[in-house]
Amino acid sequence: MRASEAPSTRALRGWQRRALVRYLTAKPRDFLLVATPGAGKTAFALRIATELLADRSVDTITVVVPTEHLKTQWALAAAADGIALDPKFRNAAAHTSAEYHGIVVTYAQVASHPARHRVRTESRRTLVIFDEIHHGGDAKSWGESIREAFGDAARRLALTGTPFRSDDAAIPFVRYEPDGNGVLRSAADHTYGYADALADGVVRPVVFLAYSGETRWRDSAGGEYAARLGEPASAEHAVRAWRTALDPAGEWMPAVVSAADIRLRQLRDGGVPDAGGMIIASDQKAARAYALLLQRITGEAPTVVVSDDSSSSDRIAKFSTGTSRWLVAVRMVSEGVDVPRLAVGVYATSASTPLYFAQAIGRFVRSRRPGETASIFLPSVPSLLQLASELEAQRNHVLGEPHRETDGLEAAQRRQTEPSEPENGFISLGADAELDQVIFDGSSFGTAEILAPAGSDEEADYLGLPGLLDANQMRELLLRRQVQQLDRRARNGAAVAQPVTRHGQLRDLRRELNALVSAAHHRTGKPHGWIHNELRRICGGPPVAAATSDQLRTRIEAVRGLTA
Repeated sequence: MRASEAPSTRALRGWQRRALVRYLTAKPRDFLLVATPGAGKTAFALRIATELLADRSVDTITVVVPTEHLKTQWALAAAADGIALDPKFRNAAAHTSAEYHGIVVTYAQVASHPARHRVRTESRRTLVIFDEIHHGGDAKSWGESIREAFGDAARRLALTGTPFRSDDAAIPFVRYEPDGNGVLRSAADHTYGYADALADGVVRPVVFLAYSGETRWRDSAGGEYAARLGEPASAEHAVRAWRTALDPAGEWMPAVVSAADIRLRQLRDGGVPDAGGMIIASDQKAARAYALLLQRITGEAPTVVVSDDSSSSDRIAKFSTGTSRWLVAVRMVSEGVDVPRLAVGVYATSASTPLYFAQAIGRFVRSRRPGETASIFLPSVPSLLQLASELEAQRNHVLGEPHRETDGLEAAQRRQTEPSEPENGFISLGADAELDQVIFDGSSFGTAEILAPAGSDEEADYLGLPGLLDANQMRELLLRRQVQQLDRRARNGAAVAQPVTRHGQLRDLRRELNALVSAAHHRTGKPHGWIHNELRRICGGPPVAAATSDQLRTRIEAVRGLTA
């Protein structure tokens, strides 16, 4: 069976057309596409497949994906382009029906029997499409297996939205080039980043609402401790504060989930009637506890998706096409899973690697029509704040980095169990929830009061943002909200004396810096993001959301110099 002689007539986006021209001009054996989640990597790959089948450059297709659910999703997408892919192929069977143009398999499936796939690849001219190719470096055996299975493929098309890993495991069929600093960096043949997609209206603007709060816990020796979530602390205390906040039985999660549900209802009432929300949990026990919490708060039972449930794919599909409000998942709704109506997320997991964070946020950015926005609620933890501030950053996979940075927080997390499991007598005693800051386009917008407890008017100002705004409108509205709250605070300041805390100092410094950056923007015409990046280049340090008080003061002095 062959695909239609005429290539697909599905309209391509501008970036897809440019990448297609580059591919068809060069006709390479290997091609790496790096495109932000939600940009349309699947549609591009299927157009390539259609072209190669039509001109008889290849006879068959093999698509390799990370999860079982994605096998069905790819087969359905291919069918819309007239390509029949078998998502039920099993290693135990040597052949598939002649009515199929190819098969869809998982990386794990290939690793369990690479010789079977090598024989299939050698017998016919094969196009292999690797969905999220970085999974080829998940384990040494996986990398070796896909090299063995597909080393003789006629064409290989590698796709990824997150082309970086935290280790030195080389990704098969990816070209690495020296960067002049003694390391090798992955080299893409075409790149389409989040910033480009946001400018083109292909993805949604993402607003991050970061919540802090005082957390309290007891250790195995009976000692009781308290720490403000996200403030400087030892790695062990930082992790335990984080665990305390995420406790399903505590006070922090109910407050944050209630705020997220208010935001979701605002979106649904404001022009996005089918908007959905998702809580990303660390483990199955926590997921089920969060589901009960959601049911108490909303009066509606959410959809729960866990990996050991054979009906998980059906549940995802039903939620995707339905109108129910909430989904709770562990890792099932991950990279590549398409639920376009997801618009509100609660990041209730201890995972903090750039790869996992990017994959999780990628579930919310897919744009369906102009003006839709996404809102992500997350703990005010420096590592997460930095990742949220750098959402638009372009990253490559680096090999041979001589002094790869290590994160003490990650090491402490590895020494402890997941938040819903007992850990050496650790007992969560409770946590308050306070909106700490709102992050958008790399800038941090603080609330007007030193503390903005859940349920306060200051929090409501941000939960009630309109649901249909483009990036420029969102930025201007957040600036107006901040100015209004500062004016309100100035009017009420004499009546209410606020304690000067580290938390308050950081917030006031962020406000002062953002006000000066805004003034510099109006004076110079340079975008806010450009000014913040220039200050980081001059002064060093992390993004505003994760900067220390000394780093913020240094940038305040520097931006005054820029506008002098």
